[in-house]
Amino acid sequence: MHLKHYDHDGRARFVTFCTHRRIPILTNNLFRQITCEEVFAFCQSTRTRLLAYVIMPEHVHLVIVPPDTLKLGPAIGNLKQNIAKRIVAVLKDRNSRLLQTLAVERGGIKYLAVWLKRCFDHNCRDEESVWKCVNYCHWNPVTRKLVASPENWKWSSYAYYLEVPDNLLVLDVSAGKDLLKTTDAD
Repeated sequence: MHLKHYDHDGRARFVTFCTHRRIPILTNNLFRQITCEEVFAFCQSTRTRLLAYVIMPEHVHLVIVPPDTLKLGPAIGNLKQNIAKRIVAVLKDRNSRLLQTLAVERGGIKYLAVWLKRCFDHNCRDEESVWKCVNYCHWNPVTRKLVASPENWKWSSYAYYLEVPDNLLVLDVSAGKDLLKTTDAD
């Protein structure tokens, strides 16, 4: 079954993309930082407003408002590709054993797969739906028992909503201007 995608309607979208075989690649703070940097670059280059995010060990959630002109599927594909290139470069530089786990062959072509091929997205039909998705992002690490409280998970937008200065991506929800604060990857 082929699902219909509704681009160009000006609504917020809840996007999820997962690592290949749900391997917890994003437990490494450097890889999390790379992901934040690439999400920022994606938002800047596509003029996409970022409302919320969370980086989990094996997936990423974004609540975004893409411009009406953006085809979201291919754009998220490019984002995933940019993150993957940088992660693979680090893995190769370190001669990591993880490279063997990421090796796949499809159609006779061998390559390294960091992400599942598809992403999942949901149109937020109203403001309540947007806030449900934002809260889902922020509480995901708690639900997964990675932390006791959302403010303890550095890799989400929760700190922004609390107006805590130590957060990675600063969101200007009203104006859509996203700024990346530089931080040292732990």
